[in-house]
Amino acid sequence: MQIGFHASHEQFSPKHLLELVKLAERAGFDAVLSSDHFHPWSNAQGESGFAWSWLGAAMQATHLPFAIVNAPGQRYHPAIIAQAVATLDNLFPERFYIAVGSGQALNEAITGAKWPVKETRNARLEEAVDIMRELWRGDYVTRNGLIRIERAKLFTRPHATPMVYGAALTERTAQWLADWADGMITVSQPMEQLEKMAAAFRKKNVSKPMALKVQVSYAPDEETALYGAWEQWKNNIFPSKLLAEISTPDQFDALGAVVRKEDLKQHVIISNDPMVYIQKINAFFAMGFEKIYIHNVNSEQELFIDFFGEQVLPHLKR
Repeated sequence: MQIGFHASHEQFSPKHLLELVKLAERAGFDAVLSSDHFHPWSNAQGESGFAWSWLGAAMQATHLPFAIVNAPGQRYHPAIIAQAVATLDNLFPERFYIAVGSGQALNEAITGAKWPVKETRNARLEEAVDIMRELWRGDYVTRNGLIRIERAKLFTRPHATPMVYGAALTERTAQWLADWADGMITVSQPMEQLEKMAAAFRKKNVSKPMALKVQVSYAPDEETALYGAWEQWKNNIFPSKLLAEISTPDQFDALGAVVRKEDLKQHVIISNDPMVYIQKINAFFAMGFEKIYIHNVNSEQELFIDFFGEQVLPHLKR
């Protein structure tokens, strides 16, 4: 089991996140998962640094393996992402993989291009991954499908073909990406739903790895932890179909205005008890999630890192 720290670019400045990942490494976290946003989920979060610039600095400053969740195809041409991944692998061999998803309008619709329906976004994503893999092999690539590319070739190639995880929020997506992704990443949900996600993904190939981003809110008292989760994360608890279509932080803030603090308890693990986290994480591992990234959704990251380093990480079955 690998326990990682989630670096949320929409919540913290790149400079602050750099210090946080160094603290996380010293506290005993095994890895880092990075978000990749153009806009934050809310005006209260208030940040959106460029993750790919930050990754080079963060990987140089630590010895941890890193991953990023990215949506190639609209905001980014997959040739550019293939080049970025190859460069990081050249600098830091075997320390980086990419997780890909179909994206949200919040980040991808800034290009002004039409925001496609989900079925088209999925087809575009699979095509983007095919292009990236061809480029990593060193081939000249020309295509004229959902994505256009003309005689592109990577001259700085990765040491080995990078792993590509697929991001899934539903059973249907989990089953679909089992055909082409090297692994699956998803977010914490009720245990019975996670079991269905894992079963859907591993129905065709039981050997592929699975990763999980676990959303928590820690504070010395539960009332503060609950308020911190509500203040920072209340816009994120709606169904994925809705979250994918909203295009501005203002619109997300309008949606989140109806969310009560107690509503967060169904979506975020809120506790100041280390045993709650230990038991949950061990249960996720027993379900088959071997990479588990902890995202403390409130603003008090240093308190969370110290707490996990002293009271949770030493007691996990790693």
